[in-house]
Amino acid sequence: MDREERIRHLQEIIRIQSENDHELEVAKYYQKLLKEHGIDSHLVEYSPTRSNLIAEVKGEEPGKVLIFSGHMDVVDAGDPSGWTHPPFEGVIEDGKMYGRGTTDMKAGLTALVLAMIELKESGALKKGTVRLVATVGEEIGMLGSKQVTEEGYIDDADGIIIAEPKVDNGKVVTAHKGSVQYEIISHGRSAHSSMPEKGINSIQQLVDFIQITNKKFEEAASVAENEKLGRMLNAYTVIHGGDQINSIPAMTKLKGNGRTIPEVDNDVFLDVIRSTIDEMNQKIEGKLELNLIQNNPAVESDFDTDLVQSMSKVSDIPIEGVGMAGATDASNFGRVDKDFDLAIYGPGEMSLAHAVDEYVEVDDYLQFIDFYRDVANDYLN
Repeated sequence: MDREERIRHLQEIIRIQSENDHELEVAKYYQKLLKEHGIDSHLVEYSPTRSNLIAEVKGEEPGKVLIFSGHMDVVDAGDPSGWTHPPFEGVIEDGKMYGRGTTDMKAGLTALVLAMIELKESGALKKGTVRLVATVGEEIGMLGSKQVTEEGYIDDADGIIIAEPKVDNGKVVTAHKGSVQYEIISHGRSAHSSMPEKGINSIQQLVDFIQITNKKFEEAASVAENEKLGRMLNAYTVIHGGDQINSIPAMTKLKGNGRTIPEVDNDVFLDVIRSTIDEMNQKIEGKLELNLIQNNPAVESDFDTDLVQSMSKVSDIPIEGVGMAGATDASNFGRVDKDFDLAIYGPGEMSLAHAVDEYVEVDDYLQFIDFYRDVANDYLN
């Protein structure tokens, strides 16, 4: 596959508007492309407009299983007038391809697909299996990775490469924090603000909840620190409540996001929230309740696995294993009852993800196709 064809495939994928849905069209594009090169695949339906894609290339002999994974959804592009180039055209200027999803993460996923095709056509893969696991709904809920994990597509993995954009050149993420996304709903009672005693202030209940849990979270986080990931943390990020300035608010909603580590895990984090709700509900006139939106654990492999060593061997720059606070589909993959080598590393820059005028360096994308192909060969053969 020549340079122009490699670039064209990415441009055509960028033109598919898979904003938080409609990944089926992306999956069918990859499926058609794989079939043209003699690789069978199948769809794993999540909903009528969303399907994960599974494909395999096998060597001549049994061996290790290496997962190539990435998500097909992108975040909302916002107002197109705020972009220098239209967000769904894949315009190339000064060596950069612009568009929503170029960095996060259609460049990485397309590079994995093309690397898989080149592995098949070269005949160089003598042992083992490369399995493509392209997922839906990573940006909101990590829906696809949960589904494919529950259906057994990760059970036999020895190594997993997730082609998320790199945090820095040469730094391969081998561990990241878990993510707990949640909403606290505070129920009160309306009254005129001149007679607050007649009502139950749902905002005040959440103010008290925040003060109590801040202390509890700090105590829980102080128990342990992970050498790769640091401490557990929590951030309150959204609050909505009240209707008008002279009325006591009857309902207020608070949203937050916790980032956990193996030593202070999701169960510990959620115990802080649930115990505080139970304690407060016994004392207040109103009521607090928890709506758990996402509950993904931390995932961790060593900095110097066989997979990282293969990356070091084929790379022309030094490779270093690192941890990060952000979460990926690996949170769900980590639920399998088997240790695996993890490497999160791909074209683009993490700082450009979700940004206006998101782009990927074309040469970076092209180099990663060769990199993934060579890593798979070294790791499996």
